[in-house]
Amino acid sequence: MTSQAADGPETVVASRRSKITPEREQEFYDAVLNQIRECGYEALTMEGVAASTRCSKSTLYRQWKTKPQFVAAALRANRCPRFSGIDTGSLAGDLREAARAAGEWSGRDSAQLLQALGHAVTQDKELQQALRDALVEPEVAQLKEMIRRAVERGEVAADHPALEFIPAQLLGVLRVRPVLDGEYADAAYLTQFVEAVVLPALGLT
Repeated sequence: MTSQAADGPETVVASRRSKITPEREQEFYDAVLNQIRECGYEALTMEGVAASTRCSKSTLYRQWKTKPQFVAAALRANRCPRFSGIDTGSLAGDLREAARAAGEWSGRDSAQLLQALGHAVTQDKELQQALRDALVEPEVAQLKEMIRRAVERGEVAADHPALEFIPAQLLGVLRVRPVLDGEYADAAYLTQFVEAVVLPALGLT
């Protein structure tokens, strides 16, 4: 019984994972996300990642059974809030800084991934949740923290009807501008959007 437990599935997985260092694992994740940005999710293949990282396909398949699992793991490993640390002392200032921060990574990072993953995230629930974990929920959490501070300072009422739409406004325009205008929402565009739409809706200047 003891021997069987020692050789169970969890032990085997741990043994397999121990063969890949964290640095090597991150190299695989970077390769996955770079290929998605460049070619789109549908064109991503295990073969392509193996070739670009100089490893065998079997190594990747042992670690991540399917392409969606591999992409989901890469997204979760690169979870990094871009709005973290923004605190100007006012909600208007925080939103302006958030707009600038979002614009800096719009064309080369999150927005590209959102566009490249496109239809795939609506078909695969694990992939969809990983995208939310990596690119959506960290930013929403930071925006909600800005709002919480503003309410505590008395800048805006807690029940102001526009507050709940701030994340949808800022993150939504990142996704939709490439579709509408064929351009990414850069810092200038997002800052103008905040000044013309978001702040007036909140009664702020």
